[in-house]
Amino acid sequence: MRKTARENAFKLIFEGLFHDCDETLSKENLEPLKKEEDVQFFNSIMSAFNQNKEQLKVQIESNLKNFQYDRVYKIDLALVYLALTEIEFCETPKAVAINESLNLAKEYSTSESHKFINGLISAIIKNA
Repeated sequence: MRKTARENAFKLIFEGLFHDCDETLSKENLEPLKKEEDVQFFNSIMSAFNQNKEQLKVQIESNLKNFQYDRVYKIDLALVYLALTEIEFCETPKAVAINESLNLAKEYSTSESHKFINGLISAIIKNA
């Protein structure tokens, strides 16, 4: 299921915010993906993120208002990276990528995080 592939990618992106993100991160702790298309989707997200994370970081930093990059909750930051990666490099429709990130925020982050994430992603898309 794409949901599982997306959630696995989120977890690795999150982990990568604490270390240099590479292929040796905790993949053994991820939910197994049963369909080849889900494996390909997961791999495309991770490949695109790893190749473009500096560009994405610049976009995020330039659109933060009243926040410093280093002070943003890492979970929220990982979800923004996930959505932007999907939108810009994986051809996921904007509404789908944003909605899926917001659903993950409701599960993994604070009760107010979805507002921050939605606002930041919307600002980045608007200013792109």
